[in-house]
Amino acid sequence: MKRMMFTGLMMFFCLAGVFAQEEPPAEETSKGFDRSRLFIGGNFGLSFGNYTFINISPQVGYRFNDLLAAGIGINGQYNQIKYRDFNNDVIEKQSYGVMGMNIFGRLYPIRQGFLQVQPEMNYIWGNSKTYNPDSKSSLNGKILPSFLVGAGAFFPAGRAGGFIIMAQYDLLNKDGMNSDPGTPYGKNVFMSIGFNVGL
Repeated sequence: MKRMMFTGLMMFFCLAGVFAQEEPPAEETSKGFDRSRLFIGGNFGLSFGNYTFINISPQVGYRFNDLLAAGIGINGQYNQIKYRDFNNDVIEKQSYGVMGMNIFGRLYPIRQGFLQVQPEMNYIWGNSKTYNPDSKSSLNGKILPSFLVGAGAFFPAGRAGGFIIMAQYDLLNKDGMNSDPGTPYGKNVFMSIGFNVGL
């Protein structure tokens, strides 16, 4: 696991170095709140089929300087997994939802790369249905914390925005057992794609 995370971080910094550009001369910064340093973004995703995934997780942040940014966001996810037998008939269907809030902080050691921490508090609920024989059970809804750490690369697109790709890991990962939900992020490093747009 450590070897995989080390390899991923090394690849990130190599890619970020490739896309790094010479920085323009530093502009004089004004004191106080600067609306032009605000940005919106987040992660959005859709997947349908045997694994249905809908993710709407917007964020708003503020770039304090060239090195630091921070912000807040909300999480909204829906997952449904269909298990099929050899005849391709659905034998079990599991679904769960996630709603929560997060705060995040970013450190930009290079212009196109950053390190991020993101504490979260999520309410997770769901149910499971089996067929032949038919039965249905509900997962006990629960509020669970997550503490995501990771690294990302920023690919500029246009004057004030760009795309983000991140590798993250939940330090507080917890397996779901029986009727008790676990972390929505699992026990492995996961990738996410998002965007930022300056205001």
